Amino acid sequence: MKKRITLKGIANELNVSISTVSKSLKNSPEIGEETREKIIAFAKAHNYRPNNIALSLKNRKTKTIGVIIPEIVHYFFSNVIKGIEQFANEKGYNIIIAVSNESFEKEVLNMETLANGPIDGFILSIAKETLKKQDFHHIQETIDLGMPVVLFDRVFNDLKCDRVIVDDKGGAEAATTLLIDKGRKNILLLTTQDYINVGNLRTQGYLEALKKNQIVPDNNLIIKSIDNLNSEQEMIDLEKQIDYLLDKNIAVDAVFAVNEIYAASALKVMRKRNIKVPEQVAIICFTDGVISRYSSPSLSTVSQHAEQIGEASAELLINKLTQESSLEDQITKVIKCSIIERESS
Repeated sequence: MKKRITLKGIANELNVSISTVSKSLKNSPEIGEETREKIIAFAKAHNYRPNNIALSLKNRKTKTIGVIIPEIVHYFFSNVIKGIEQFANEKGYNIIIAVSNESFEKEVLNMETLANGPIDGFILSIAKETLKKQDFHHIQETIDLGMPVVLFDRVFNDLKCDRVIVDDKGGAEAATTLLIDKGRKNILLLTTQDYINVGNLRTQGYLEALKKNQIVPDNNLIIKSIDNLNSEQEMIDLEKQIDYLLDKNIAVDAVFAVNEIYAASALKVMRKRNIKVPEQVAIICFTDGVISRYSSPSLSTVSQHAEQIGEASAELLINKLTQESSLEDQITKVIKCSIIERESS
């Protein structure tokens, strides 16, 4: 899909301000005729279409926050919402939730639809497909037009907005180090493709722990899940990848997974192959959710403190809305992880 021209894009091409472009396209007499005609001609030549988000931005305060998440049936995201709602309600704000289902187009549509309604600002975790495309025009336009946005967990650092992130690298390093301290040397990493920033950071933490303990990384022991918007199919494919590895008789005495779904897949494969957990293979993962607590054996985890992430995100956004912090300021809050040991390690 061809990337559409934006107000900012026109402004950059013609070396004028966004305000000048906006006023010219509205035929404002404030802008000189020559400049106005040049901007209008350029916009027509590039098939410029007004952004619905821009059209909806009015000088109104509704005390309603739009929250867009990649998945709804997900322990981490549902608990982030819990934290957002609790903090927002205490400050007299309501929230409206939309789900992108990891789709770029749905994320764009959600932003436009919510902005056309009673929304003062957005809290957002970026969809996988958006990260893969590296197309953030819908978020950038919203920011450029003065509507505050707070990103959490899955973020893009070049966007000029507040963000709340987890210490993914530090948490992964601590989890891997825990396994090494228990005598595990052949640690299988189950991770995402690199364009997903949280998976990439957790991979870095894993590699850092190996380096600090003089363990040479083995590429055979790094499985990057085949990305699929159908999560059930993704897990089937991941189990096949783990089976293929074990069929080659590659030594594995531990698994570090970047989420609990991947860890549950590993546990399923081990059980099928009569490999005892944790006696033969220890397992630890990110996301301290229901799956981790009620698996058999229960899974050791890296807790991300999802509710705290939600509260911090809501606080940053409301501070922007109440002008307690400037829209020009960019604040990053880092939430530290903690290890919860259970039966699997």
